Amino acid sequence: MINKIKTRLASEQGFTLIELLVVIIILGILAAIAVPAYMSFRGSAQDAAAKSNVRSAVPAAEEYYEQNSSYTSMTTSALQTLAPGVSNNVVVSVLGSGSTQGYCIDDPNEGNNDFYYIGGAFTESGYQTGTLTSGACPTS
Repeated sequence: MINKIKTRLASEQGFTLIELLVVIIILGILAAIAVPAYMSFRGSAQDAAAKSNVRSAVPAAEEYYEQNSSYTSMTTSALQTLAPGVSNNVVVSVLGSGSTQGYCIDDPNEGNNDFYYIGGAFTESGYQTGTLTSGACPTS
């Protein structure tokens, strides 16, 4: 058997069309299995990155409040000044006013889903403060 393989490799016959088709079919089957799995893993990783971006901006938002006694004029660049690790994808919105003022930190640019966090004293029915939630920030 080994002599037959050596002889075959030593000759310049090459591969038959059937052998090439079998290899191409096998590669096609493997690709059909691997690509959807890769896309799923990629989507999960992007969603995890979006959640992480939002969570990393929350302490900076609270520090901003401690320094300014208000969330008014809080921006992404202001949070990045306080915590350089805050992502450029993070979008900051100031919600409410007066004693019911709060903030919403959102990362709409990462992954398949949108995640947001509402902090501060924002009180509007339907929105829970202090939890990471899937969806977009409320507008108010």
